[in-house]
Amino acid sequence: MNRFCRLVLLALIPAATMSFGVHGALAQTPSPAPAASASPSPAPSASPAPAASTAPAPAGAPSPAPSPAASASPSPAPAAPPPAAAATPAPVQAADPFGLETTLEPKKVLMVKGTANWDSAFDTLIDAFKALNTLLDKQGIKPAGNSMIVYTSTDDTGFTFLAEIPVEQDPKNLPKDMSIGKSPEGKALKFVHRGSYDNMDNTYEAITNHLDDKKLEAKDTFVEEYLTDPLKTAEDKLVINVFVPLK
Repeated sequence: MNRFCRLVLLALIPAATMSFGVHGALAQTPSPAPAASASPSPAPSASPAPAASTAPAPAGAPSPAPSPAASASPSPAPAAPPPAAAATPAPVQAADPFGLETTLEPKKVLMVKGTANWDSAFDTLIDAFKALNTLLDKQGIKPAGNSMIVYTSTDDTGFTFLAEIPVEQDPKNLPKDMSIGKSPEGKALKFVHRGSYDNMDNTYEAITNHLDDKKLEAKDTFVEEYLTDPLKTAEDKLVINVFVPLK
């Protein structure tokens, strides 16, 4: 499937150009105390009770309670502290770019040309990266960016490519198959692949469909930038930016 998608991608026919609110205070202000009744307490009977009588007032006559209005206005209840247990939710990871328009800036790179067949493609790319890194290590030169693969042609059996590593100084005594050059530049669409190289078929199929749906005009090459070091990262943990240069 990788083979089919890359073939389709490189053979695309040029087409037209693309086209939460905050709650109120947790503690409410208490309702005002009920005002004293406007009607006064019943007047005592015109005939006063005998002075010697110590009998309690009739059960039906309620003892006058202190008027709520006479007391001082109650202080507002203290606001409840914010719930300590309410943890801030973890930030949601943004989705990987898919078809993001970007501009590739040219970089000085040490490159090696190579040819691979589909059955052993990843092993061939790893060997190319090893050769480049070995040369840089011997000369004490550190890479100035992520490793890249530029696919220059594909067919039913395999593909040709340039393995590239950005550098800031020119290595010396280069073997015949290596050279100093520049990485691709210009307008491109950016896609992201996560997982093994062998499972990139779904990514390239989605890229092909995207270009077809948007009727975009792509160049006859594409670039893979390895955000994770392919020499040190498990193959199923790879993160690769795929750039499709546009005309």
